[in-house]
Amino acid sequence: MNIIFLSANKGTFCNIGLCKPIHYILLLLILGAAGSGLAYFGYWLGQSPETGLHLSEWRDTLHQQQLDLDSLKEESDASVEALSSRLGLLQAHVNRLDAVGQKLIQMAKIDNGEFDFNQTPAVGGPEGGTQTAVNTSELHKAIDQMAENLQDRENQLAVLEDLLLSRNILKEVEPSGRPITKGWLSSYYGMRNHPISGKKEMHKGVDFAGKMGGPVIAVAKGVITFAGTRYGYGQVIDINHGNGYTTRYGHNSKLLVSVGDTVEKGFQIAEIGSSGRSTGPHVHFEVLKNGRQVNPMKFINASN
Repeated sequence: MNIIFLSANKGTFCNIGLCKPIHYILLLLILGAAGSGLAYFGYWLGQSPETGLHLSEWRDTLHQQQLDLDSLKEESDASVEALSSRLGLLQAHVNRLDAVGQKLIQMAKIDNGEFDFNQTPAVGGPEGGTQTAVNTSELHKAIDQMAENLQDRENQLAVLEDLLLSRNILKEVEPSGRPITKGWLSSYYGMRNHPISGKKEMHKGVDFAGKMGGPVIAVAKGVITFAGTRYGYGQVIDINHGNGYTTRYGHNSKLLVSVGDTVEKGFQIAEIGSSGRSTGPHVHFEVLKNGRQVNPMKFINASN
């Protein structure tokens, strides 16, 4: 066996002949020595203090990077959870505002189609020339500002709801309209000649003539404070409406309520009659403010 070498300087071929067993043994010894040297060099490199120090630093660096990644993931998860919680609170505010809005629409008798809280508000606009992404800090600030605005709007709507509710309650308890369903106004409030005595005197109510037995109705919500016979009025009913108002219905033929009953506006409380000082079937109607009779006409006309 011959090993051929190419000379780099002269470009000539050289060869070594391996004809004898001793040559093979020498070749194996040379290769074994080279392999042992490489192995020893690697072992020495691994046992070198400087190399061990570098490996330790690399391991520490990798461990710290892993800890940083775990911490970043936890912070990211916590941030997402916090944003989800804030969005849930904002959604609760929006739901309450929708409920208050629907109630205000009903109370104010606004067209539901004009303010439909079940539909997304229609908005839009041309796309701007420059757009920038919102970072996390800006997003948190925007959410905080939105939560503050929603809370402010909710408080304002709550006040508005209270005002409308109070207004509606006042409308229910303030007298308005006529105390009969059919009939005509036969005598006004003010000075007149009394139809029985003929003397001039103050008429502290208005009279509505009607058919005997016709319905007498409450002109506002209230509580019955008197239901019985009173001199001059015949069978009479007094209703306290609160806020200083009382209404009185006299000369009835039959009473349909008792003291302590609560009645709604338009509820029938009696039947038209001619009891007491009367010349025919009618209702003597009075409105009292803080115990004093006032002209009922403005309350009668208020229903118009």
